[in-house]
Amino acid sequence: MKRAFILLTVVASLTACKDDIANAPEPVEMTDEALGHYCQMFVADHAGPKAQIHLKGYSAPLWFSQVSDAVAYVHDPERDAEITAIFVSDMERAESWAIPGTGNWITVQDAMFVIESDRPGGMGVPEVIPFGSRGGAEAFQRENGGQIVIFEAVPVDYVHPDLPVMEAGDMGGRDMHGGVN
Repeated sequence: MKRAFILLTVVASLTACKDDIANAPEPVEMTDEALGHYCQMFVADHAGPKAQIHLKGYSAPLWFSQVSDAVAYVHDPERDAEITAIFVSDMERAESWAIPGTGNWITVQDAMFVIESDRPGGMGVPEVIPFGSRGGAEAFQRENGGQIVIFEAVPVDYVHPDLPVMEAGDMGGRDMHGGVN
């Protein structure tokens, strides 16, 4: 009986994983009409890697002119929709920095990222630069410096350098009525 229960549990878990994979959204090819979530500017008008985030209950992804903006969105405490997938430009397969591509998307789980390099993003601020392989990230790093990390290791203060880190209960220098302490 115990074996049957364990087998049933394993089969149910595998079925749930298969359903999650089957329901995972596919990347959307970027068009000239794609607007950046934060800047509301045409994403294609900016050089460097891009990102798209898919949310549960929404048919179209959110577009980001820089991958660092997508990382900031992931860490936004006011974000209320569940993220179902995040895709980034594979700069290893990009034609150039100026032409990062419209269909060379990879998941953040499959990417290696270079941060703190000499290469700013499309909006002129520090960028989180994705590559489809560690070798691609290392080649970029040799030319431009920086540090290679996985998505989960990108520091929040790298994409939000101007935001103070707040402790629980900290009002960021403001009292309960909006005045400055």
